[in-house]
Parts: sequence; structure tokens; C-alpha cells
Amino acid sequence: EEAEDAIEPTKRDRSHLESTLKLNEDKPADDFSGVLQRLRKIYHSSIKPLEQSYRYNELRQHEITDGEITSKPMVLFLGPWSVGKSSMINYLLGLDDTPYQLYTGAEPTTSEFTVIMHGPKLKTIEGIVMAADSARSFSPLEKFGQNFLEKLIGIEVPHKLLERVTFVDTPGIIENRKQQERGYPFNDVCQWFIDRADLIFVVFDPTKLDVGLELEMLFRQLKGRESQIRIILNKADSLATQELMRVYGALFWSLAPLINVTEPPRVYVSSFWPQEYHPDTHKDLFLKEEISLLEDLNQVIENRMENKIAFIRQHAIRVRIHALLVDRYLQTYKDKMTFFSDGELVFRDIVEDPDKFFIFKSILAKTNVSKFDLPNREAYKDFFGINPITSFKLLSQQCSYMGGCFLEKIEKAITRELPDLLGSIGLGKKPSVLSCDITGCGETPKNRYRKP
Repeated sequence: EEAEDAIEPTKRDRSHLESTLKLNEDKPADDFSGVLQRLRKIYHSSIKPLEQSYRYNELRQHEITDGEITSKPMVLFLGPWSVGKSSMINYLLGLDDTPYQLYTGAEPTTSEFTVIMHGPKLKTIEGIVMAADSARSFSPLEKFGQNFLEKLIGIEVPHKLLERVTFVDTPGIIENRKQQERGYPFNDVCQWFIDRADLIFVVFDPTKLDVGLELEMLFRQLKGRESQIRIILNKADSLATQELMRVYGALFWSLAPLINVTEPPRVYVSSFWPQEYHPDTHKDLFLKEEISLLEDLNQVIENRMENKIAFIRQHAIRVRIHALLVDRYLQTYKDKMTFFSDGELVFRDIVEDPDKFFIFKSILAKTNVSKFDLPNREAYKDFFGINPITSFKLLSQQCSYMGGCFLEKIEKAITRELPDLLGSIGLGKKPSVLSCDITGCGETPKNRYRKP
């Protein structure tokens, strides 16, 4: 018996995890049902009509559903195979040694996209069921085909943290495997989740720092989402201090060409699993790093409504710019057409060289349009290849006596309605205080790049 006790690994104390994520608090969660109802109304009345009229979804491939508007914040786990993504989720939710713990191992184990969400009891949901349920935010995944839905699985767990957040575990990146060998468009599916994630954990371990084509493609997809990315160097207690310093430097060296920001991102160094830290390692440092990451996660949960409104407003700005561009293409086409003109040749000339007709420059003359928000010119060649220019109406014709003009309504939503809704949430809301005595970091999650 004494030998068995000695072999049994000791479990780590979870009190810091429960206190940082406020899992022991009995206070009811903030009720934002009224705000969500108002947000849905603004989207359906002021944004969606213009979005549908100019077929924005065919350009961006991002259709917003009611399920997405009302969904909880999503935390996405990405990284090479067997770096501890599933173990980290098991640790955060306390699933170890339960029937529903995510399977872990030294070999590539996770072959499915696994969505861990809240439910009244432990339950597994097949991907085809998740896609068929329009109340969930995963119904658009059906477009990736039935082969992918067989690789999608949902797990409902009655856990307090999952009342406020949803975790998504992804298959590990295997550099010697081609996309078609997976049987579904892996990068496209990753992009779908990246576009909807509120927080993205990119996990590495000391043995898998090399960068191949699949990881390079993944970081290309993460471009523009740098503020949501958190890089984690997991299994840090498996190394001595000197080795850890070398690995930390090697990780930055590997990622430097991939992350296109002026300052290095925040890297969290710790071991995210329930076993006690290895002896003779920097336990205090690892614990502080872990608490810092947990506070980061908690901050995203606390700001979930602000992030949701900001996301819908960002979407509205893109829809407005798209509508202005299509309107400008159409107006130029009408101006250049004569009785004897070949419409197809005229429009092909406009699409091939929009700068000759000042299509994009004329949009920048409008108010509230940034040149950094303009979409790629090449994208409109494909867009108009599928959608003939004659199938659209001018913006000036998109008005009705009772409903008003589409453009005016979306501009009102961007400049007044959504900012007012954002302001109504902030009234009386106290920002959460972070203790740097606990984290030892001297930074808040909102300012991840602050120099010491």
C-alpha cells in the first residue's frame, strides 16, 4: 500500500483556479437578455437588409445567425499535436478521472473538433445534430460537408465556468499531412472558428517548436486577430531553468517570422495539468503565470457583451463599405454603357482595373471609411464572376416610404444605436480589479504589450 501511495502522483491545489475564475461565487450572472434582444433588433432591421441585398455573405463567407449573436464567448485551442491542449481543458474544468475527460496521450489523439459547452448533465452530441439545431451557433458548419460533421463532436458538462464560456478543442497540427488526407477543408474550418473566437490559445511544448507549412498557414489565418491570441509554452516544469530559457528563446525565434506585430506577444510559461509541479522547478513563477492567464480569460468573460456589440458594429462597417463599393461599380457601369456597348466587355474592363475608374478612391472620399478597411480588389473579380452586376440595385433605389433607406439605417446603427447600446452596459459597471501581488506581472489583460 505504501508503494502504491508513492507511485500515485499528487494533485495540485485548485483553489487559485476557483477564486480567479470566480467559480465559488453564488451571485447570479448578469442578465443581458434585454441588451441581446435590442442587439438582434438592430442587426435584423438595420444591417441584415443591406447585407442580403448586396450578398455580402458571398464575399466574406461569414453569415451571422441569431445563435451567434446570443452565444457565449468562445475560447479556441490551437497548436501542434500532443502539446497538452486537451489536458489543459480537462484541468480547467476538473474533468480528470471522470467518464467525460478528453482523451490525452503522447501520440496524436484528438482527431475531431470538440466543442465543450454547458448542459444540465454529461452528454455527448454528434456533429450532425449540432449542425441541424438552428438554436446553436454551429449550424453554418454544415457547408463544410458531411465528412467534416463526422469529425465534429459536442460535449455538454454541468460546470459553472461553462455557463459563461464555451471551449473548442481542435485536432493537432501534423506537418507531414496534407489537407485532403483529413477528408475535409481543415484550414477553412479553422478559419470559421478563428473568426468567431473571443480568445485563441496557441499552445506549444518544449519538444514541438518547429514551424512547418500547416502551422505557417494557421498563423496567416490569425492575421488581424493578434489581440485575441495568447501563446502558451506548456509543460514548462519538465525542463531545468537553463533549458527553459533556451526553449523560450527558441520559441520566439520560430514565431518571429509568423507574427507580424511590432512588439512581441505575451507568452505564458507554465504546466497546465492537475499533477503537482516537478520538484526543483520554478513553482512560484509557473503559478503566477497560470493565474495571469486565468485573469485574462476572466476578463474576456466579463467583457462578453461589449465584445459582442463591438463585433456586430465591425461587421456593419464592412457591410456598409461593401454596399458602397458595389454601388460604385454599378454606377460606373451605367455611366459607361451606351446603346451600342457590349455590357460584358464594359464591365470586364471595370473589374480588371477598378483604379482606372477611381472605384476605391471614390469610396475613401466618403465619411467614416478607412483605407485599411477596404477589401481586396481581387476578391471582387470572383464576386462579380458569380453575381452579375445587373442583378444589383443602386443604393439610391434601396429606399421605401415606410422603411426608410438601407444606407441611412446602417449608418445610424454604426454611429448612434450600437455606441448607445455599448454605453448603456457600461453604466454602473465596476471594472474588475487585478492584483499584481498575485500575478507578479504588473499588467492587466487589456494591455498585454506594455513594456516594463
